[in-house]
Amino acid sequence: MNTHLFLFGGAPPFTTKMAENFVKIASSSVGPVSILFIEREGWEQYMSRYTQELEDFGLKEFYYLPLPSTPIEKVQNCLRNSSGIMIGGGNTNLYADCIVETPISTVIKEKYEEGTPIAGFSAGALISPEICIISAKDNDQNVFQFRKGLGLLSDVSIAVHFSQWDDEAHLRHAVKQFKHQYHYGIDENTGVYLRNGQIEATEGDGVYRIKNDVLYTINKSFE
Repeated sequence: MNTHLFLFGGAPPFTTKMAENFVKIASSSVGPVSILFIEREGWEQYMSRYTQELEDFGLKEFYYLPLPSTPIEKVQNCLRNSSGIMIGGGNTNLYADCIVETPISTVIKEKYEEGTPIAGFSAGALISPEICIISAKDNDQNVFQFRKGLGLLSDVSIAVHFSQWDDEAHLRHAVKQFKHQYHYGIDENTGVYLRNGQIEATEGDGVYRIKNDVLYTINKSFE
């Protein structure tokens, strides 16, 4: 079974080609797409940023799952019946607390391994690998942090808002800390599609990799 992971360096919406391919994969199954996000005032008005691009390509049904107010059992049931899963952006440690450190993570991983497409925006992208690295610009202590992630990728570390946060030093810190991984920086308004854990396509402003101490740009179009 092929796995499908869409990682974005900033907030929604999907970039166009990423949305088209997410819908194509999700449409091979029956069920709504689940949206996991940390609840905040006025969230209902914000959901169109997650859904509009997908609706343009024909998806119409969604489960909205604000956390932590939605009971875990309900979240698990919705995820099991989903054709796709989206994980929102915001405070990365809160997302890890509410998703990674709960039984929700087990269902997400099961669905991923079954071929359900998963999309993560900013914090949602950061918690997707086995190790979630968190920039000093993304936590109250203002220090480099790392913690357990979902484990959808075993050998990758991600930095988001890469150019906007001028976070090359952060990614290089990750290189030193986790030497045997692939290290990627993703700009805002940019998506990366990984099929079976390998980058198949990029879309947007910039995707970067540090290899042999050199930072270079990755640019791969959808075939």
